[in-house]
Amino acid sequence: MCLLCDDEKAYLAYMNYLDAMARQGKAADPNQAVDTVLDQLQAADQAADQARAKRDDPADDKTLSPFFCSPINK
Repeated sequence: MCLLCDDEKAYLAYMNYLDAMARQGKAADPNQAVDTVLDQLQAADQAADQARAKRDDPADDKTLSPFFCSPINK
């Protein structure tokens, strides 16, 4: 559990997962719970990275003027 305890977001996700399993009346396997939580966190990080990459794409930048000069290629 030290891996999760060092990361507040991971620890919170783990505790939320255990609470959800308890509400369903299921006993959570600690190893499976850790794997599930880490997979969820990784998926969330990837989604955030993709959203950030799309937001930072210069082609989608609406603040650029249509008169923005590009370099002249000779």
